[in-house]
Amino acid sequence: MVDTQSRTLVIVPAWNESANVGETVREIYQHLQGPQYTVVVVDDGSVDGTAAVARDAGAVVLSLPFNMGVGGAMRTGFTYAQRHGYTRAIQVDADGQHNPRDIVPVLDGLQHADISIGARFADVGDYSARGPRRWAMKLLAAVLSRMAKTTLTDVTSGFRAANARAIDQYVGYYPAEYLGDTVDSLVASIHAGLTVTQVPVAMRPRAHGKPSQNPLGASVYLLRTVFALSLAVLRRAGVREPRS
Repeated sequence: MVDTQSRTLVIVPAWNESANVGETVREIYQHLQGPQYTVVVVDDGSVDGTAAVARDAGAVVLSLPFNMGVGGAMRTGFTYAQRHGYTRAIQVDADGQHNPRDIVPVLDGLQHADISIGARFADVGDYSARGPRRWAMKLLAAVLSRMAKTTLTDVTSGFRAANARAIDQYVGYYPAEYLGDTVDSLVASIHAGLTVTQVPVAMRPRAHGKPSQNPLGASVYLLRTVFALSLAVLRRAGVREPRS
């Protein structure tokens, strides 16, 4: 079970999520009760009432002056965690797709790893991806599994927890671009010597509104990420020790 003495920050990045964020915050607090848990909503330059709704639901609100993307919002949250002495942090999306019931199991993964990923492709739930997007995700998972020396099935999941070592790593480096906050940050963490595990979770449908990234754009970026990551792996494999 989760160490109830560990101070845990639940980071909820939110951009124009006034229709969802209030219920998300309330549901998180229903499942995480106690003074060791704090929910912080990073209002990522929203132009609706996201900040006010989140504050009314009981969250600490950090408002960014303009939209920085999930990576920028999460780095803000991790910086807050570091400065206020939180030993664990977990990302929960504002749109309700991450089930707060799964927060504790994902946090439990930190008992034996620095980073714990809530994995959608681990025989739980019915989440699926098709076509090029699915192929790219499987290839990314295969490459990163080899790098991390453990089986990972969902390296693009944003539902992930970090211990104090990982929080420090993320404050130092956490890409702002789409999927950089998941894939690139994970690669950097593995290179820094952090360990990774995954916990099966079931995703829920988005409660209201549409995702910020359309399926075509997500697929294109995934394919670009696979290509760049493959080149990096090949370059490392081609490096030879200099002859004495």
